[in-house]
Amino acid sequence: MNDGRGQKSGDGPLARLMRVIPPGTHLVIGGTVVLGAASYIQIAIAGHALGTDPRAAVSELWSLVMTLSLGLFFPVEQELTRVVAARVVRGEGVAPVLRRAALLTAGLLVLLCGGLAAFAHPLAERFFGGDVGLVWAFGGSLIGMGLVYLTRGVLAGLGLFDSYGRSLAYDGAFRIVLALGLYLAGVHEAIAYALVLAAAPFLAMLLTLRPTLRGCHDGPPMAWPELLQNMTMMMGASVLAQIVVNAPVITLALLAPVSDPGHAYGNLTFAVLTAGVLCRIPLFIFGSLQPTLMTGLSTAATAGDRQAFRKMLVRTGGVIGALGLLGGIPSVLLGAWLIRVFFKAPDVLHFLDFFWFAAGTMCYMLALILGQALMAMDRHRLQLLGWALGTAALVGATFVEGAVSTRVEFAYFTGSAVTAAVLLVLLWRVSGRWNEAPEAAGRVGEPSPTVSRASQ
Repeated sequence: MNDGRGQKSGDGPLARLMRVIPPGTHLVIGGTVVLGAASYIQIAIAGHALGTDPRAAVSELWSLVMTLSLGLFFPVEQELTRVVAARVVRGEGVAPVLRRAALLTAGLLVLLCGGLAAFAHPLAERFFGGDVGLVWAFGGSLIGMGLVYLTRGVLAGLGLFDSYGRSLAYDGAFRIVLALGLYLAGVHEAIAYALVLAAAPFLAMLLTLRPTLRGCHDGPPMAWPELLQNMTMMMGASVLAQIVVNAPVITLALLAPVSDPGHAYGNLTFAVLTAGVLCRIPLFIFGSLQPTLMTGLSTAATAGDRQAFRKMLVRTGGVIGALGLLGGIPSVLLGAWLIRVFFKAPDVLHFLDFFWFAAGTMCYMLALILGQALMAMDRHRLQLLGWALGTAALVGATFVEGAVSTRVEFAYFTGSAVTAAVLLVLLWRVSGRWNEAPEAAGRVGEPSPTVSRASQ
């Protein structure tokens, strides 16, 4: 029934918002919420359970794990999703794809863990307060993350979104349960809370392994280029994007003096981590928009439908702006109080610190969507160029004079803003030639590499 203004009765704000979200997002949003909430709960529990130096070490571990796991293994999930989905459309078995992707993942893990073993003591001294055990926990976390992204890529490509959502939810639930169990048991060792990052994704992988393997029937052999055609550029852009978003915490470890009297850097590191994750709440929400957004952009680019492509970008930009304001304003006004109460963070940050984080997060989300638009137009090199220039700007801004906390926060904002600006210019130039060569604007032709994406 219409209300006389072209709207159906009962068409409230929530219903209109749900229509703005791309179709299919609702299938994974529950798991995304659980996994996103788990990050906050896990950090909060560690903040209450650990002392200053162990908290700083776990903060560095969390940031490094997110940087490498999302940077290297999420692109594997993306390309695996694309290839599996393409084979499903053609009626071909996907077992050869899984075997190739498993070999690739294993190779990456061997290289990473070998590097950690070779440089265990220097890494422990610089990032983990000399605790070599945290280096091994780092390696275990990378193994768990690599394996769970492998299975998620297959599940997404097969269209098993219920199992994909359960994988996200299991991962988050185990992080919460294990961290809470350690706290209630009176455990106060950093290594125990660090191992949660290894155990949770590994258990989530095991619990969703059966549907993953059940859908993998034998099929035609797969050549490596079918999986790797864009992998190098995707990994490069993804690693740089994760460096930008996790740089504040990692940079503090690199700038910290060998001797830290009064634990000043340890306190600051944990405060910066908690401020960053608080201001990134909109980013976790935005993660649920990305799975089908890329599919829509790829479809419009392939069809040469410039109007639909632009409309989707503008609409998503509006959602990003709304999320940024709704999350950023409370963070700036109440952030210092919130991280003290919920995370037991030291009182060393002020509203300007949260402003740089909130502004940086909005620019970061814009950079993500602009980068995905270029990927939809098969311009992976341009996306990599944008993140490379943004990372260079971040490094330069880090050396601006001022308090160390302000420097790393301003650098995050600068890196995100420069990346977004560069990608916008590149996208404008590419789309300006759309009418001249529409076939060059959309050379996708296969299902999107991000059919199903959930941000960690």
